[in-house]
Amino acid sequence: MQETDLALISDAVRIAGRIATSYAVDSTQRWDKPGGAGPVTEADLAVNAYLENVLRTARPEYGWLSEETEDNDTRLGQETLFVVDPIDGTRSFVEGSRTWAHSVAVVHQGRVTAGAVCLPRRDMLYTAAEGGGAFLNGNAITTSTRHDPGEADILATKPAVEPGHWHSGVPSFRRAHRPSLAYRLSLVGEGRFDAMLTFRPAWEWDIAAGALIVTEAGGTCTDRRGNPLRFNNPGARLDGVVAAGQAMHAGLMRALQR
Repeated sequence: MQETDLALISDAVRIAGRIATSYAVDSTQRWDKPGGAGPVTEADLAVNAYLENVLRTARPEYGWLSEETEDNDTRLGQETLFVVDPIDGTRSFVEGSRTWAHSVAVVHQGRVTAGAVCLPRRDMLYTAAEGGGAFLNGNAITTSTRHDPGEADILATKPAVEPGHWHSGVPSFRRAHRPSLAYRLSLVGEGRFDAMLTFRPAWEWDIAAGALIVTEAGGTCTDRRGNPLRFNNPGARLDGVVAAGQAMHAGLMRALQR
């Protein structure tokens, strides 16, 4: 089923890209979500409506978890579900940047079995199916082989370099940033960066597809304490994420305060 699910979600995110890019940035309606949860636009909602319609029509037995759909406990009793971020990096979208993404994953019994991350403004489609490898625009990708965090290029926000996270001082890695978590994970899978770190609670829809891309590219993706990631949790959050090639991940876990 992974291969057919992957074909389904890959086609869906491509069309989602056409929908999102049809909205003119300077005239797209936007507003802020309650509780400081960030911005949302009419493009987010249009993409969410399209994805929910096409994916749930194709797989009516699957559950649904999306950033732009009100959550409920029904999904917790379903073995398989879609985990969706209609536009990951909405602020980037509003600013007219190219670094936002569509992220769709299939989760079965807590593990990701298929994932697709599409950046329509960059003409990039990352895909992975469990046991089938990871790809960028159809070409196989692999994580980097670096092992020393002090020599690494790492995607992380500024809070990740606070000394309290590291038991023997912050390694002298080169820090970079991208607005979309799904894109950050995909860049690690591609080997363009050695690792991605976030120590804050992370929404499952930001992580699910990219996590599979990293692991199918030969890397390791865990929570900030080194525990395996499990999806379809109450509250839909993970305890941070550390994603890297296997050797780099081991080095980071040794350096982190746990």
